[in-house]
Amino acid sequence: MRVLFIGDVVGKPGRKALKMWLPELRVRYAPDLVIANGENAAGGFGLTKDVYHELLDLGVDVLTSGNHIWDKKEFVKEMDSFDRVLRPVNFPEGVPGRGWMIVDVKGTLVAVISLQGRIFMECIDCPFRCCDSLLKVIGEEVKVKIVDFHAEATAEKSLLGFYLAGRVTAVLGTHTHVQTCDERIIDGYTGYITDVGMTGPVNSSIGMDYAEVLERMIYHIPKKFKVAKGPVMLNGVFLKVDETTGACTHIERIYLKEEG
Repeated sequence: MRVLFIGDVVGKPGRKALKMWLPELRVRYAPDLVIANGENAAGGFGLTKDVYHELLDLGVDVLTSGNHIWDKKEFVKEMDSFDRVLRPVNFPEGVPGRGWMIVDVKGTLVAVISLQGRIFMECIDCPFRCCDSLLKVIGEEVKVKIVDFHAEATAEKSLLGFYLAGRVTAVLGTHTHVQTCDERIIDGYTGYITDVGMTGPVNSSIGMDYAEVLERMIYHIPKKFKVAKGPVMLNGVFLKVDETTGACTHIERIYLKEEG
């Protein structure tokens, strides 16, 4: 099985990058499953119904997310009706949406799990214990399990990679919007990268207009951020997976950048 995972899509520039390069990536890698983190896809914060459908129309099969999935209130109200978007599974019971799903990929069942960290973030349920419980629910019959770990601290991400090694196909970090170069396969089984990176504007502060961010950084006065303009990039990873065992046999970073 061949899986393409695309890093956090930021606003209209991120959607532009998807439109530009996803057809090319489909030719190059022939993915059976395309996953993207979409929590920043609508104006840099959250999702809307229209953007959700736009991303699916562009060729994304499953959308994962993180802390910003709650930013568009109208979308949150309707979240239960959108069957291909995930919010982090370790939010307390009773919040809208679902945190994991199983998709049938050419006859092979694949579990996609959205998980959020706690260090420097909301103190929600423990991602380690939550994933332990969830893996029992999913069961051994589902061999392929892809985890999007949306977390701030690199230490927390790496520890989850080691913690889940041999039990899930991949632990793919998101949230920091800066691609790391530590992709590897842990214990010959679990594909890992600390952060897949971002799909959005190149000349920005993690997707936002850097002039606005600088003003807030220097003067400490609240400032509304807006998505940057200009050339775009696409960050992602490509995985090859042994369907019979669920092991990741290959992980490859993808970094495409528009000139300008």
